[in-house]
Amino acid sequence: MVNPKNGVALETLGCKLNQAESESLARQLAERGCRVVPPSDGAAIYILNTCTVTHIADRKSRHLLRLAQRRNPGAFIIAIGCYAERAPRELAQVTGVNMVLGNEEKARLLDVLEEQGLISTSSALLPQMHRTRSLVKVQEGCNQFCSYCIVPLVRGRERSLPLDEAVAEVRARVERGYREVVLTGTQIGSYRNSPELLIQRILIETGVERLRLSSLQPREITAGLLSLWQDSSKRLCRHLHLPLQSGSDAVLRRMGRRYSTEDYAQAVARIREAIPDVAITTDVMVGFPGETDEDFAESYRFCQQMAFANIHVFPYSERPCTPATLMPEKIDEPVKKERSKRMLKLARESARRFEEQFLGRTMMVLWEREVDDGVWVGLTDNYIRVVAQSKKPLKNWLIPAILGGRYNHYLGASFAL
Repeated sequence: MVNPKNGVALETLGCKLNQAESESLARQLAERGCRVVPPSDGAAIYILNTCTVTHIADRKSRHLLRLAQRRNPGAFIIAIGCYAERAPRELAQVTGVNMVLGNEEKARLLDVLEEQGLISTSSALLPQMHRTRSLVKVQEGCNQFCSYCIVPLVRGRERSLPLDEAVAEVRARVERGYREVVLTGTQIGSYRNSPELLIQRILIETGVERLRLSSLQPREITAGLLSLWQDSSKRLCRHLHLPLQSGSDAVLRRMGRRYSTEDYAQAVARIREAIPDVAITTDVMVGFPGETDEDFAESYRFCQQMAFANIHVFPYSERPCTPATLMPEKIDEPVKKERSKRMLKLARESARRFEEQFLGRTMMVLWEREVDDGVWVGLTDNYIRVVAQSKKPLKNWLIPAILGGRYNHYLGASFAL
């Protein structure tokens, strides 16, 4: 048997849903007596929760699996997640990989490890809290079938965690000491009992100090949802991630997105009217098949107008079995790279302008970790990353700080005397 005290490493690629599942898995491993260690430690068991949303994610997955084998040639290496769901035989051929489990099978991972004699429940340990924010998966799957996206094929149809279970899960995280909980899912706006009811129940029935939503679609920005920010006593984070994908209506139609730029702009206006100082973040794809220079220019101008707090920029990546693979007018790689470069520059400028609105303001900050001797990094509820100097340990403190100046890529902060 592999001795769990020799360490189990768990590494994650991709979305917050993957991160939530990995967090849950790490907790279960600790409960069964396993010592969860960083991947660099050369663990006896290495688990990679893979992503397959782009070919780059596939390549990263293969690289990390090979790296784990080089770090410890005797390690038992397991690939789980979306890439494992899409191409299990392909991953099984990667040097050193011992087991491949797709999204449905990975729920049984710990049982499989026990059945194979790799771990034991004989020495249960209480899980330790290594992070200050906890991700809770309340929904999985997608029924949208956008033309470029493989997620519906690897995550399946939409399904939700029962309401009582979701509330109980958040309550359990709070009892373990987490001050912020992030609700995650493939499409949390499609939560079956309505996301509004879920949020209301969590705010009423748990003591969570900060509740953050991972991602919503423009059509899900309703008056009922926005009213929750007025009733939350500042516990609901002023941050919404609203995927755009493109600021060109022609491209949005080819993508199969169910909104226009006008719909999107109206949703943004409603959010900003209802939630002062809100951070609106987004995803933007460049180089989608058929994207002309004018299409890209329209997308760029639209992103300028929206003044996002952050833009995740990524080039189109052909995914097998998606309609976009059959579309003509593929964009050359050098063109994709140039468009990515321009959009990334806009993203940096947009983020800086958003952050600098808050210079001199006092904000509540959840302090997460010490990055250098006496230098701490934290996060405001509206998604501004800040650093401050403190001789006292700040981890998991939720306290006010005055924002001012810059420290590398972050805003600096100080504490009132």
